[in-house]
Order: sequence, then structure tokens, then C-alpha cells
Amino acid sequence: MKAPAALFLARGGTIGIVLAVLAVAELIGDMLPQIPSRTSPPALIARILSGGIVGWFITAPNSSVALAGALLGVVGALLVGAYGGRTVRIAAIERIGAVPAALVENVVAIALAALVVTR
Repeated sequence: MKAPAALFLARGGTIGIVLAVLAVAELIGDMLPQIPSRTSPPALIARILSGGIVGWFITAPNSSVALAGALLGVVGALLVGAYGGRTVRIAAIERIGAVPAALVENVVAIALAALVVTR
């Protein structure tokens, strides 16, 4: 939810606020041990969809590069968000613990989302 929230907050409006609230709930829920892995089918499908939608919106849906933007969004969501993030977080958990690793990952994810949607 971080990338869609960042995109729609940057564009202004109520949808951005609603998505930001959902993103905060996701950040909190992400630290709970009973939450399924980000690579489980429901979470992975949600990441694929949100990455594609954000990539499409960033490249302007009326342009000839919108499909490429959507594809790059999906690739980023999978390689960076799902599998890359999981790998880094597991390594960080072993070094600094579960909660600090989650907090660091969330700060990095928010910073990256803000950077992407404001450029």
C-alpha cells in the first residue's frame, strides 16, 4: 500500500488519505508474527496489481509508454518489494532483531516510494 498511498498523496485528494491510512495499518500489521509472508499468493497478487497500477499512473495512462510503466511497476514490486525485501529483511532480522528490521525496512520503503512518485 505504500506506493499507491505515496502516488495519490502526491496528487492530492481524499483517495490519497484513505490509502495512507491503509498503508499505516499495513505497516503495523506487517510486524505481527501471524501475518502471512509477502510471497504468499494473496500478498503477491496485491503487490503485482499495485505495482502495475502505480507504474501505469506514473507514466501517464494516455501515453505510449504506459504499458512499459505498468510492467516496470510489476517487476519492481516483485523483485524489490516482495523477494528482494524479504531477503534483506530476513538478513536484518538475524543481525538486529525482528522489530528493528521491520522499522528499517518500512523507512526505506517509504523513502523509495516518495522518491519514485515525486520524480
